[in-house]
Amino acid sequence: MLKAELHCHIEGAAEPALVQRLAGKYDMDVSNVIRDGKYVWTDFASFLKCYDTASQVFREPQDYRLLAYDYFSRLGEQGAIYGEVFASPDHAGVMGIGYEDLIDAMSAGIDDANSETGVEGRILVTCVRHLGASAAEAVAELAANHPHPKVTGFGMAGDERAFEVEEFATAFDIAADAGLGLTAHAGEFGGADSVRKAIDHLGVTRVGHGVRAVEDRELLEHIANHGITLEVCPASNISLGVYKDFADHPFRTLDEAGVRVTLNSDDPPYFATSLENEYQIAQTQFGYDAAGLNRLTRNAIEAAFVDEATRSRLLKRLDAETVG
Repeated sequence: MLKAELHCHIEGAAEPALVQRLAGKYDMDVSNVIRDGKYVWTDFASFLKCYDTASQVFREPQDYRLLAYDYFSRLGEQGAIYGEVFASPDHAGVMGIGYEDLIDAMSAGIDDANSETGVEGRILVTCVRHLGASAAEAVAELAANHPHPKVTGFGMAGDERAFEVEEFATAFDIAADAGLGLTAHAGEFGGADSVRKAIDHLGVTRVGHGVRAVEDRELLEHIANHGITLEVCPASNISLGVYKDFADHPFRTLDEAGVRVTLNSDDPPYFATSLENEYQIAQTQFGYDAAGLNRLTRNAIEAAFVDEATRSRLLKRLDAETVG
C-alpha cells in the first residue's frame, strides 16, 4: 500500500533516541521531557513546552539534515512515495540557525533519503500563530525572498486560540504572491468557526486538522464544493483529547460528506504513531479497505504542493502499484 503525507512537523518527527543523542552532543539535559524513551507531556500546553524543549537540541544545520534524513527514510520504509514537512524558522532561529541554512540542510536530508528509498519530499515554511502577526509576516518574507525548489508551501501552526486569524492575512498574502501553496492549522482546538475564518481570511486551499468543521453542515458543504483538503491526524486528535476515541472521530463522516480528507502523523513520536499506523487506524477503526486507502493516498497527491509534472509522476506510481 503506497502512502503519502501532507502534515508533519520536522522537529515533531524527531524520535526520542535522536533527541537524546544530540542532547549528549551538546551536553544538554532533556530528562524533563524524555523518560523511558518516550516524550513526557500531559495536555496541549505541556505538549508545546515539551516540543520546544526537545527542539533545542537541533543547533547546527547538520542536525536538521540528519533529522530530515531520518524522518523521510522512515517514511520511505513505510511505503510512502511522497511527504511534506513543516519547517519553522522561528524554532531554528532560536538556536541561531539562519533561514537559508535551515532549508538547505533539510533539502539535503530529503535528497539523502530519496536516494535510498525513492520518497519525494517538499518543505512548507511555517509561522507560529502564538508568536503574533509581525513574526508571521517576517517568516513569510523569508520564504518569499529566498525561493528554494523544495519550498512549495506556507502554513501556520501553534496555538489556534491565540490572536484573531484575520491578523495573519498579510503574511498569507506575501506567501501567495510568492507562488506558495497555503495551509493553516484550524478546527483542532478551535471549533468550526476557526476553520471558516482560516478559509475566508487566509485563502488556504488546505486546512491542518480541520476536523471540527463537521460541527457546521453549511461549512462542510462549502469545503466539499470548493475542493478544500483537510490534513487529518487521527492519532494526534485522540492523544490531545480533541476526541475521546476513534469511534467518536469524524473522519468517515467528513469523507462521506464529500470532503477531501488525507491521513497524516502530525508529530508521530509524541503521539506514539507513524504514517503506517494512521493507515492502519483508517483500516481497523474507520473501516477502509485497500481501495479506500488507495483513494486517501490519491487525495494527498492531488492536494500536494508540487508542480504538475511531479504530481503526474507520483500518480503514475500510485496507479502502477494499484494495477499490480
